[in-house]
Amino acid sequence: MTYRAPIKDMLFVMSELAGIDEIAGIDGFEDYGTETAAAILEESGKFCSEVVAPLNWEGDKNPSAFSEGRVSVTPGFKDAYDQFVSAGWQGVLHPQSYGGQGLPKIIATPCTEMLNAANLSFALCPLLTDGAIEALLTAGSDELKQKFLPNMVSGKWTGTMNLTEPQAGSDLSMVRSKAVPQGEGVYKIYGTKIYITYGEHDMAENIIHLVLARTPDAPAGVKGISLFVVPKYLVNADGSLGDRNDAYCVSIEHKLGIKASPTAVLQFGDHTGALGYLVGEENRGLEYMFIMMNSARFGVGMQGIAISDRAYQKAVTYARDRLQSKDLGGSDSAVAIINHPDVKRLLTSMRALTEGARALAYFGAGVSDKAHFSSNENERQTNLALYEFLVPIIKGYSTEISIQVASMGVQVHGGMGFIEETGAAQYYRDARILTIYEGTTAIQANDFVGRKTYKDKGTVAQIVAKMIRQTESELAKRKSVASQSMLANLTPAREAFEQVVEFVVEHFKTDVKNVFAGSVPYLMLSGYLLTSWQMAKALMIAEDKLDADPSFYSAKVITAQFHAEHLLNLVPALAKSVLKGGQSVNALQVDQY
Repeated sequence: MTYRAPIKDMLFVMSELAGIDEIAGIDGFEDYGTETAAAILEESGKFCSEVVAPLNWEGDKNPSAFSEGRVSVTPGFKDAYDQFVSAGWQGVLHPQSYGGQGLPKIIATPCTEMLNAANLSFALCPLLTDGAIEALLTAGSDELKQKFLPNMVSGKWTGTMNLTEPQAGSDLSMVRSKAVPQGEGVYKIYGTKIYITYGEHDMAENIIHLVLARTPDAPAGVKGISLFVVPKYLVNADGSLGDRNDAYCVSIEHKLGIKASPTAVLQFGDHTGALGYLVGEENRGLEYMFIMMNSARFGVGMQGIAISDRAYQKAVTYARDRLQSKDLGGSDSAVAIINHPDVKRLLTSMRALTEGARALAYFGAGVSDKAHFSSNENERQTNLALYEFLVPIIKGYSTEISIQVASMGVQVHGGMGFIEETGAAQYYRDARILTIYEGTTAIQANDFVGRKTYKDKGTVAQIVAKMIRQTESELAKRKSVASQSMLANLTPAREAFEQVVEFVVEHFKTDVKNVFAGSVPYLMLSGYLLTSWQMAKALMIAEDKLDADPSFYSAKVITAQFHAEHLLNLVPALAKSVLKGGQSVNALQVDQY
């Protein structure tokens, strides 16, 4: 089965929920309304389905290979990447001043989803390059930007982020890599970095590593970490490639999923020392790297949505074709399993989870555009705070539900889902990494509790609750069964959310371990609530447009009602586990496990 981008649903979300026409009113974005978006999405969908998607299964069977310091990617990947670069897809989001197209994030985001749905392993290379570009745009000197960004924005060179070391995983205060100053912003880098996605490959002529390391007199802990650009090949003054830098791949990992994506162990400075260039100021590296990580976290959330959609498409195709058992309503012969109630429950769950997560992420992309490009300073700051509140939900929730969705996809296939040749299992295996890299779900949830809720005493959370109450008031004016069902579930869910926010703010200082015991349930209930909120808005719009396209809009109404009755209704129970369950989480002593 090939991949078909759900362009119709994407455009619905962009125009009706994410406000693309409002964003097209921002100076510089006048040409990027719905009509332009539709044309771009059509081209992206065509490229992803025809060029990238056919390599997905091939990459799982024939993953990247390592030999004598070199990595060879899956056959076909390099040609597909060359086409990706030639078509300008790497630069979609990035500034025109460095050769990019400068599109708003609301248009770039569906393109990101399509690429990841088509081939998650392939898409990881552009995703990491995007993050490296963002970090250099924010913190790099003009000299570094001119030296590296044009070729990174074009895709001619790729980028990586190098944080993790054997002894320093989530706790980056343990980073030991050294940076010895050589004068004029140049350093020699020494150390080992692990889990470096596309840290070595043969698709591009140069790889630009962004590396965290410590200078000799740096303070201990995270306050002593600096950020450096360390290219695989040094770059001459005229922009041509120079000598090979002392940065080498010593192995790649053998993984559960995303097998075609090489995950490298990199050794810096084993010979003469790897030359690196300081980004920004010394000892502010973690601050700069978080810019890259925030970009990557949103991107990983999109990966969760993408793999969910791909698993859903495959499950629907199989369920239409697979004949098994008579219809419970009466039939003389076996029917396609898509007619059976529990298969419908599974498929509608997959659809509702995916569409809800897509709606929230695209809404977040629109908020990001307003945060960065609105002419009104107050509007920029308000939207920036909202976007930062949404990112851990988009990353954590969307990746957690992707595992559920991919697992349900296997279940729809029955025994055939457990057989690799059907392809359903690959989505399950690939999805499993998404809740781990770029910060585990617990790390997203801890950030959500501390920086996004307690730090501002729940201010942004209450703004979100107010927006949801407005949607409730709109639902209350409607008499349809779907609207009333949504309202009946949305109100108690929003109230439960507000109770949890109040609990976090009130007990953060006095009962911190019990608060953090509920961090992941808090993040997940927020995900269910906010995605259902977007589905509620979609429901009302769809009800008003039923006559225009009965099949599409009635499906929107039904999916939203299902979301309310089967997913949103989980929120009060999750809230109860946060409010009352922290003690039992922390009760067992270490020696009792």
